[in-house]
Amino acid sequence: MQAERHVRLFRNGRNQAIRIPREFELPGNEAIIRREGDRLIIEPLQRASLLAFLANCRPDTDVGFPEIDDLPPLDDVVF
Repeated sequence: MQAERHVRLFRNGRNQAIRIPREFELPGNEAIIRREGDRLIIEPLQRASLLAFLANCRPDTDVGFPEIDDLPPLDDVVF
C-alpha cells in the first residue's frame, strides 16, 4: 500500500513547486524528475561510489609510459 498525502502547489519565481512532506523526503540534495503521462516521477540521484566506479574501470593498454634512463638509482635518493 502506497502512502499518499494532499499537498499544495505554489510558485517560486517562475517555477512551480511543492513542499515534500517529511515522510516522503529523498536522500541527498539532487534528484531526477521525469514525466510519465500526467504523473511526475521524482527519484533521488544515486551516484556510484568511487569504489564501484573503480571496480568497473578497465586498464587502458594503449597508454605507454616513456622510458626514463637518467634517473638516479633508488638507493641514492635521500629523503
